Amino acid sequence: MPPVRDIKQLSEKKLFALEKRARDIRVDLLTMLEAAGSGHSAGPLGLADIFTALYFHVLVHNPKKPNMKDRDRLILSCGHTVPIRYTAMAHAGYFPKSELATLRQFGSRLQGHPEMTHLPGLESTSGPLGDGSPQAAGLAYIAKQEKLPWHTYCVMSDGELQAGITWEAALFAGRNTLHNMTWIIDRNNIQIDGYTEDIMPLEPLVDKFEAFNFHVIEVDGHNIREIVDACAYAQSIYEQPCVIIAHTTPGKGVDFMEFEPIWHGKPPKDKAELKRALTALRTLNGKIKAGE
Repeated sequence: MPPVRDIKQLSEKKLFALEKRARDIRVDLLTMLEAAGSGHSAGPLGLADIFTALYFHVLVHNPKKPNMKDRDRLILSCGHTVPIRYTAMAHAGYFPKSELATLRQFGSRLQGHPEMTHLPGLESTSGPLGDGSPQAAGLAYIAKQEKLPWHTYCVMSDGELQAGITWEAALFAGRNTLHNMTWIIDRNNIQIDGYTEDIMPLEPLVDKFEAFNFHVIEVDGHNIREIVDACAYAQSIYEQPCVIIAHTTPGKGVDFMEFEPIWHGKPPKDKAELKRALTALRTLNGKIKAGE
């Protein structure tokens, strides 16, 4: 049995710093999307707390050595949400924040879907939804067979759970007790055509994963302490792979984007709309005064 990597509990000081970091990441994310004139807003905003927790507390990684042998592997299956990963990576030091302004430009390393051959620090090239889960299962299987210490994480959308390949990967993971792998489901209940439960209902989701021999943990996807604790707990489960169902708000932090499927695949349309969104973020939708 390989050693379990210790994920330290969050102090109040560290938690406050991570929450501030997540807000700053959302600001840079929206600024980048408006400059690009295309891209996805709702999903990336909803994933900001998860990616902050991963890059700044959970993952074993080194921005200066992105191919470090014993790094944890992070697969982003829902590749269209990659702007949040780019923003978190820039904040973590993988590349200058100024490069965020090149999103979706010709020749940029920051394409609309992640391309691992272009940007060090990406573990996969993802586009077709559902492909990330079998990739993660394959990586975890290799690590288990060779008794390697790294853990594999896979961030997935709830909409892609409608793809059969996801459940084939789940069968494989359960059959091979891939305890060194954790799936994180962005359960925001929307997809490009509307709400998941109107289009192709997923519930009862917990029962489905348990039937595939997964240990299921449910969290508030905007509570960074819960996210960190869930990742730590997942590493203590040795008999099963784990899935964290993270309940999130699409468009989190921007009142006119929250829970609106229309924002699944569009950015702020201009500087005025960007300013309105940033004001909402910086004042927590009016909970604090602007400038504080």
